[in-house]
Amino acid sequence: MDKVKAKKHLGQHFLNDENIAQKIADALTLDGYKKVLEIGPGMGVLTKYLLEKPIDTYVIEIDTESVEYLQNHYLKLSNKIISKDFLKYNINEVFEGEPFAIIGNFPYNISSQIVFRTLEMRDQIPEFSGMFQKEVAERICEKKGSKVYGILSVLTQAFYDTEYLFTVSEHVFTPPPKVKSGVMRMRRKENYKLPCDEKLFFNVVKTAFNQRRKTLRNSLKSFNMSDNLREDSIFDLRPEQISVEQFIELTQKIAADGV
Repeated sequence: MDKVKAKKHLGQHFLNDENIAQKIADALTLDGYKKVLEIGPGMGVLTKYLLEKPIDTYVIEIDTESVEYLQNHYLKLSNKIISKDFLKYNINEVFEGEPFAIIGNFPYNISSQIVFRTLEMRDQIPEFSGMFQKEVAERICEKKGSKVYGILSVLTQAFYDTEYLFTVSEHVFTPPPKVKSGVMRMRRKENYKLPCDEKLFFNVVKTAFNQRRKTLRNSLKSFNMSDNLREDSIFDLRPEQISVEQFIELTQKIAADGV
């Protein structure tokens, strides 16, 4: 097999620019882990540069045609190709609790889900980098006050330092997507345990942004807060005006309300 045909239902757009592939691979700092998992390697344009690094490279690929191609062209990946769906597979069947980084040219249709899955496994994933639709990469890295600042921004930045690295033209893919792409990196914070109830924090952030045009006093009504707490000036603001640190403080206040 000389080539894999991109499949629309899998959101495949194969990168064909070697320089960009090298730059994405070089985004890894290799700090705090000895293994890396590439999601959706396709024909291995990024994989080949990962295999040059002093790190154990694993790939996870749902497309059986791509798996066959990788098996035939990348002998170094022997026994390190996982033919599964990352969103459904228990990766610890392979990694057994060890820390690992995630990298990839992510399918746009599931890229946000990949980030949320990473957040669930944050204890094990010190670093994450890769290519998204440009708007999604920007949203992950955006700070308060922006229209694109949202759930993804707050939840990732609560646990990771995020950095938008560079933009990629649609013309370096086969087939070309209809939008530009962006490469970003997330590095887990040294102290990433939140000083509040993490489940409540997730709930507060998601509830607030689900009605992002409303003030917090209105969007967070379902939390049945006391009149005293509802008078706090933070409730005059809309969610995009609230920093990650303020969301943590808000969660602490809601948890302590009425105690």
